[in-house]
Amino acid sequence: MPGIELVCCPVNALMKKLPLMRSCKEVTALVIAREDRDLPLAEQLALRVHMVICKACPTFERQVLTMRHAMKQWRNYGADNDE
Repeated sequence: MPGIELVCCPVNALMKKLPLMRSCKEVTALVIAREDRDLPLAEQLALRVHMVICKACPTFERQVLTMRHAMKQWRNYGADNDE
């Protein structure tokens, strides 16, 4: 319908009004970037604000952390069997 905007979470509606607000797409990119580099303070704050408001992004963050942990265990798997 014309004039109706689909919103996946409250963050996207607030995003245009507040400077630290990020979209879910931007936050997923920050979560992944955080694996490779330290985020600047503004990005860290934006990430925290978004995680408090959004339901989906904390789930994605937990999934990324689970994958990182699993990859660390997998890398060490061969080293444990060689001894």
